[in-house]
Parts: sequence; C-alpha cells; structure tokens
Amino acid sequence: MKELSLHLLDIVKNSTAAGAALVEVSLTEAEDRTLTIVIADNGAGMSPETLSSVSDPFTTSRTTRKVGLGIPLYRMAAEQTGGSVKLESALGVGTTVTAVFHLDHLDCAPLGDLPGAAATVIQGNPRTDFRFSRATPRGSYCLDTREMRELLGPDVPLDAPEVFAWVTGYLQEQEDALNDPTQFPAYGAGI
Repeated sequence: MKELSLHLLDIVKNSTAAGAALVEVSLTEAEDRTLTIVIADNGAGMSPETLSSVSDPFTTSRTTRKVGLGIPLYRMAAEQTGGSVKLESALGVGTTVTAVFHLDHLDCAPLGDLPGAAATVIQGNPRTDFRFSRATPRGSYCLDTREMRELLGPDVPLDAPEVFAWVTGYLQEQEDALNDPTQFPAYGAGI
C-alpha cells in the first residue's frame, strides 16, 4: 500500500470484523517529525497465541483466503522509516495497534486521503462508532460519531449520502488548515 490511509482502512476493517462497537483512531505528529498512529477497538480481541503469530502473513482469521498481509505490510511500512508497530490484545477486551513512522525518512509513505478514508469507514459501518483525532504541532481536531448521532438524532443514519459528504468536507477543511504553510511557515507544509 502506497499511502498510510490505506493501511488505516485495512486495520479498521479488522476491528469492525471483530465486532467492535467503538474504534478509536488517533494520529499524533510530534515536533521531532514522528507520526504515531494508534488504532484501538473494543472488539473480540485475540488470544495470546493468535497475537504472537499475527505478523506471519500466513496467519489470518479469514476463511476465503489463507493469507493475511495487512499487519505484515503495515509493520514493514513503519520499520522501513526506522519506526515500529506494537500490537496489544486481550480476548473479550479488544485490540490496539500502535505504529510509529519517521516522517522525514525517504521511505515514509504519504498520509494519503485521510478524510476520504475516515468518511468511507463511517459510511461502510453505520452501526459502529468511530473517534478520529489528529494532533500536530500546528493544531488538532477530532470527529466522534457518538456526538454526530446525538446531533443528528435517530432519523438520520450515518451512512446517508449527506452525512458522508459532510464528514469528508469537514475533515478536509481540518486537514487543509493543519497543512496551510501560511499559518505555520516555520514548521512547513506537513505530510
């Protein structure tokens, strides 16, 4: 995968497949130009045996194919920048995947279309709640579907086309503000 947002889609898909009612995705960019991505869910979780073999491409919970490349490719993407991936999981509790990327490294993939990825996840999983947050030295923002549900009420589903358009637009505005070099000329244009 050539963009980090595509890895996010893959990991979040695993969370929803594990029955998560809540998936929290946070991206934190530090002054030292590291990006930490944490994806935490309250899904079924994994046994210690499964957790220890999850980086093996021939370990998968799918029955349609016997190859699972999501975590191995994500780990490779992080490690090729000098970063790392850490997995924590417990049965009945959920799973947390933490990845660190060095943004200044030549081999660091671009973030890609984060607004589109987040909107797609929300629209494709309208019964699951999501919390997307992004923090940088230039500012931060957060989108929480639990708050959206409160504002929209029970008659407007999260997979409505209007909701998809609003989520995409809102997140794009937030990303544009974070990456506006006229607001943050000393730091640069971001990732």
